[in-house]
Amino acid sequence: MPIATVNPATGETLKTYDALGAEEIEQRLERAADAFAEHRTTSLEHRSRLLSRAADLLEEDAEDAARTVTLEMGKPLTAARAETAKCVKAMRWYAAHAAEELADEHPRPEDVADSGAARAVVRYRPLGPVLAVMPWNFPLWQVIRFAAPALMAGNVGLLKHASNVPQTALYLEDLFRRAGYRAGCFQTLLIGSDAVAGILRDPRIAAATVTGSEEAGRSVASIAGDVVKKTVLELGGSDPYLVLPSADLDRAARTAVTARVQNNGQSCIAAKRFLVHADVHEDFTRRFVRAMTSLAVGDPMDERTEVGPLAVERGRQTLEELVEEARRQGAELLCGGGRPENHTRGWFFEPTVLSGVTPAMRIHREETFGPVAALYRVSGLDEALSLANATSFGLSSNVWTRDEEEMDRCARDLEAGGVYFNGMTASHPGLPFGGVKHSGYGRELSGHGMREFCNTTTLWYGP
Repeated sequence: MPIATVNPATGETLKTYDALGAEEIEQRLERAADAFAEHRTTSLEHRSRLLSRAADLLEEDAEDAARTVTLEMGKPLTAARAETAKCVKAMRWYAAHAAEELADEHPRPEDVADSGAARAVVRYRPLGPVLAVMPWNFPLWQVIRFAAPALMAGNVGLLKHASNVPQTALYLEDLFRRAGYRAGCFQTLLIGSDAVAGILRDPRIAAATVTGSEEAGRSVASIAGDVVKKTVLELGGSDPYLVLPSADLDRAARTAVTARVQNNGQSCIAAKRFLVHADVHEDFTRRFVRAMTSLAVGDPMDERTEVGPLAVERGRQTLEELVEEARRQGAELLCGGGRPENHTRGWFFEPTVLSGVTPAMRIHREETFGPVAALYRVSGLDEALSLANATSFGLSSNVWTRDEEEMDRCARDLEAGGVYFNGMTASHPGLPFGGVKHSGYGRELSGHGMREFCNTTTLWYGP
């Protein structure tokens, strides 16, 4: 795949880059190893100052950074600004809270005494250079949510970003350089996917993190397993959105639209399967379809646009295949379903709602990466939970109910890394984020995410 900025609103190739050669990759690996040897010994206060400075610079650059994101992957400019602000918030969160999250732990006195020690301490120490294989859908946020905790923990990062967002990737390297980080603490590798295996096998790489497709996660995990290296995987999702009889239908329907079309529908944690109780199905569907139909589709640089183009042409082709197959198998098209007539250039797709979706359809089993909602009628909570869990994915979930017993049941039985009641799934720096089943393993964000790339070390002191 070429490394290039291709405007998804027009299909025009704007800028291309040569992939790094073997000698250049070697130089960057050596630089990372040298940087880690020093960065790991710096104080948390020093790291906090650096990260705070990076946050300040990103805030100053916010408009230009957001426009680069929109240009490269097509999200509405308003959404790109929000992504930039979220990155600033996360960086400041880690700068403020890392010392607390990485503080030494002291085992119970009786356990220390029973071990024969005079004292014992659990300390979190950095692992080393971490390779990050990141996607294009949130090209700033996905990187920052790895880089901020990793750098605060004393690790260094090497970024293999998606090949269609090279300008964003290079900007991030420059951001950390300008913030005062030593050369090698954070580097962008402009490489193709075929170069990842060799870098991951290099003994200077301590661990890897992947956000992306199930295929990418399997590949990296397989290589890392062969060389026994730690990995964190955040892969695809087909998140259920349960609407039960006691729900506030107006809020549930309005939030459902945002939950489905955020980032032009290209989000792992977007709600994709809407499981609605028969008692409120008709009312919810009417509200939901009306709101989906009224969305403004257009130029992502236009402040009025709510849904822009898909980021890559192949993504639209896949979406068209899934929708058409579902229709052939009996699903009813309630709105959308194809390319907008007034957008002949670029990779646009109409906000779409399909009803009568069944588990036999590919659109139930596979991740729909675009503004297409699959609607189901369920007879009760048992059926809703069964359908919600009838997927290989388990990233997050959304439940709308005022019934405490239903909340308890969903908290117990939904097979997902998160259950969000009466709201939509969203990541926050202070809350752990990740999935189960084929959605991956390990956690990002919060102290849990920071400690994923730490050596949890027992310090035992004899009498």
